[in-house]
Amino acid sequence: MTPERRGPYAKGVAMRGRIVDAALSLYASTEAPPTFKAIADAVGLSEKGLSHYFPSRDELLVSVLAERDRIDAIESGVEPAEPADFVAAVERVMTHNMSTPGLLRLYVDLSAAATDAGHPAHEYFVARFRVLRERLSAYLRELGMSTEYSEWAARILVGAVDGLQAQWLLDQDFDLSGSVVELIELVFAADTPPRLAR
Repeated sequence: MTPERRGPYAKGVAMRGRIVDAALSLYASTEAPPTFKAIADAVGLSEKGLSHYFPSRDELLVSVLAERDRIDAIESGVEPAEPADFVAAVERVMTHNMSTPGLLRLYVDLSAAATDAGHPAHEYFVARFRVLRERLSAYLRELGMSTEYSEWAARILVGAVDGLQAQWLLDQDFDLSGSVVELIELVFAADTPPRLAR
């Protein structure tokens, strides 16, 4: 790449980052989803100018969720040494999710829409769930659990946590973070999938 092209490219990357940060902040600070115009205003662009960097709203929202994942990984700790550390890390993420219902609703809504293979978020969620299952399964194996149990437990935990988050958005009359922690502790207390324990 020539020096002449490097400057504009770097500015474009920087502006995309500013847009994602602004959208993330807006979603985190309100329950109602911000408009495309509100996001554009936050970075001093017109809606047409914003569409130059993100041609579709869904493309922008996928980038927002990817940035949320990156921040969560840093703040929660991605490689906990002990089960208690893992539980504490998950509890921190769930507590944060409860404090940012607008951002959580974005995640739940996009994950549902992404079941359509043609949706812009489809590949993001397929990859996200696969990585989560693989990392969690590997962590459980390190704790001495069997491969079969760890794979089963990882799938159950990932699915159940998302289900609990959707329930909480519908009715916030329960402790989301506490419920997730209790679920994890139940999984950690067993070492055989229920169908094999009968």
